[in-house]
Amino acid sequence: MTTSDFSTTVLVDQSPKEVFNAINNVRGWWSEEIEGPTSKLNDEFSYHYEDVHKCRMKLIEVVPDKKVVWLVMENYFSFTKDKSEWKDTEIIFEISQKGDKTQISFMHLGLVPEYECFDICQNAWTQYIQQSLFSLITTGKGRPNGAGKPTTADEERLGTIR
Repeated sequence: MTTSDFSTTVLVDQSPKEVFNAINNVRGWWSEEIEGPTSKLNDEFSYHYEDVHKCRMKLIEVVPDKKVVWLVMENYFSFTKDKSEWKDTEIIFEISQKGDKTQISFMHLGLVPEYECFDICQNAWTQYIQQSLFSLITTGKGRPNGAGKPTTADEERLGTIR
């Protein structure tokens, strides 16, 4: 793993089991429009936000209360020259105890500054992990996008550019 891959960390008071369950509730923090199962090894699901971003993920590692890894099998961005920038990258959630807290270490392995989407994707992941997933874990309600409803400023801006 290189340090140029996007990563962020969050600490919460909830248990590793609660964190693991929240991560796997992808509709609760990323998008209400997720299609397919999102919690077991080899599950595949699709994400889309309008015609701005579409992708298909496969869960390639699931260790209860410790780790979840998604492989990006397909990807499409409407706003980049290379529409498939995320393809074959991995999205990793590692869960660990830090004293009396639970830490979520999130990394998008392969999302690097050389990608045209890096700034937008970095901002989006930061908001989805540090705000929406955090909120789902700590309050039971996340802030996913859905039904054309943007969560990030970039989603709102890109959704209006046709």
